[in-house]
Amino acid sequence: MSEPRAPLADRMRPDSLDNFYGQEKLVGEGRILRQLLAGDSLPSLILWGPPGSGKTSLAKIISATTEADFIFFSAVLSGVKEVRKIVEQAQNTQTDKKLKTILFVDEIHRFNKSQQDAFLPHVESGLLTLIGATTENPSFQVIAPLLSRCRVLVLETLSSETLEQIILNALEDSKHGLGSYNLQLDEQPRALLIEAADGDARSCLNILELASNLARQRSITHSQDPIITLADIEEASQKRTLRYDKSGEEHFNLISALHKSLRDSDPDGSLYWFFRMIEGGEEPLYIARRLIRFASEDIGIADPQALIQAVAGRDAYHMLGSPEGELALAQVVVYLSTAPKSNALYKASKSVRELIRTTGSLPVPLHIRNAPTHLMKELGYGKGYLYAHDSPDAVVDQDHLPEDVAGKRFYQPENRGYEAIVKDRLDKWREILRKKKNEI
Repeated sequence: MSEPRAPLADRMRPDSLDNFYGQEKLVGEGRILRQLLAGDSLPSLILWGPPGSGKTSLAKIISATTEADFIFFSAVLSGVKEVRKIVEQAQNTQTDKKLKTILFVDEIHRFNKSQQDAFLPHVESGLLTLIGATTENPSFQVIAPLLSRCRVLVLETLSSETLEQIILNALEDSKHGLGSYNLQLDEQPRALLIEAADGDARSCLNILELASNLARQRSITHSQDPIITLADIEEASQKRTLRYDKSGEEHFNLISALHKSLRDSDPDGSLYWFFRMIEGGEEPLYIARRLIRFASEDIGIADPQALIQAVAGRDAYHMLGSPEGELALAQVVVYLSTAPKSNALYKASKSVRELIRTTGSLPVPLHIRNAPTHLMKELGYGKGYLYAHDSPDAVVDQDHLPEDVAGKRFYQPENRGYEAIVKDRLDKWREILRKKKNEI
């Protein structure tokens, strides 16, 4: 009975930097990791990046290109006892073979403080060169003494172009990949595969392998060419295709539907269009930016908390990522849709911008100019300025607009939400100023 074949993701793992896809900032010509390997001067490293970005592959390439005893170690399966055994082995290797030991710790963020402390002195002494891989921010997950002795290399989520390279390579490679099956993968299912992988090469190849099995089985049953269809990718990834083109008309249709549902204070419609975009593959941070814009454009001073909520939702998503962070954005959607609405701030902004464009650079009135020098004071800078705090009502009658546009009003608050309070306050101030003028 033949041994089971390794998964496609393992078979396609690169064996050198020359066939490593992505992370050009680290492995490109003249970049840091390539230079370190070329000079055989590898320091302790922390490889920090999202799943499937190439951390383990880089570690294996390092092991193949470095003259050292390379030990792979899982923080999930091992503890302090195993660390001690590795230290003993490293000491023997150094004595007997005159070789250094490189210890690769996968998911190093799963080590607690005592486990990290166990190999800290051996990293300090140089007995062990540590390479840790983590999907979590090492600033929070790796103890400071250990982190200070490591160079942190940040890996980025793989781009769509990089994933496409990986897919095509797997389809063409007859030795390790799927090249011997003559599989056909057209543009639309390939795009869905890239979207479903979400920057993760391992996930991408796992989905491709399962989809290829479905296509090959169908090919044998129906005596036809093995074509990987959209349905195969959907089945393999368990991701249903929604009609949504992130750069085309449907993109603008859906963001328009979300914006109008929010403006019309409909939380149900707002949530529906929000999740339609999420399920369709829209970048959540794009939606977060639009929600922040909406908070100022359609709510403004009617609820000053709206902008704070929108920014907090963006920050929460940035911290948590998907899917957990999507709930924070959904909370913002409901908040904004149920907040009182006013576009007074938006109209005021348009009005004042238009006036500035038509009137140009009008001079600042002398009485509100800065007067830091004696000469400026002699020229009348700051002369006649009324200090509001000297007035019993903290309200003074002086113009703050250039003379040519004096008396213009841009901001006209609505009688809704907190803006109604602002409107009442402005009306009272203006009445105070009117009475003061009548008294003169």
